Amino acid sequence: MKTIKKHAGIYTLHAEQKLPISLNDAWEFFSNPENLEKITPPSMHFKITSGEIVPMYPGQIITYRVSPFPGYTTHWVTEITQVKEKHFFVDEQRFGPYKMWHHEHLFQKIADGTLMTDKVSYKLPFGALGHLAHHLFIQGQLEHIFAYRYNYLINYLKK
Repeated sequence: MKTIKKHAGIYTLHAEQKLPISLNDAWEFFSNPENLEKITPPSMHFKITSGEIVPMYPGQIITYRVSPFPGYTTHWVTEITQVKEKHFFVDEQRFGPYKMWHHEHLFQKIADGTLMTDKVSYKLPFGALGHLAHHLFIQGQLEHIFAYRYNYLINYLKK
């Protein structure tokens, strides 16, 4: 399930995925920043540039290089602001393409595995032009990223 809603100039993407793995295994996979490259579409040329990759902790700064569309590459800096092991973590953009980016990753044990919920609240720069860009390609790009991740996880977890 995936939705995007707008409120007070902020968009919120909400996505859920049931994972047929234990909460421990889900946490181990998602709390390792190195796995972010695996669940991002190859066409985005996503690369962590902050050096040695270690398991996440509050205050951790992670830098990336990403090409959201052909011919355009940008650098992105996020901070892991909150971590409650096996429950949730939050990353927030410090520098990058969005005016604001706040991504909550939530994990809940369910009968047949783990329910993973993403809540991404973001604001675009450039006022009305930013909203037009959202309508023209940003929303589609975010939906593509989450669809790719969903499919990657289905196939990866079958192994």
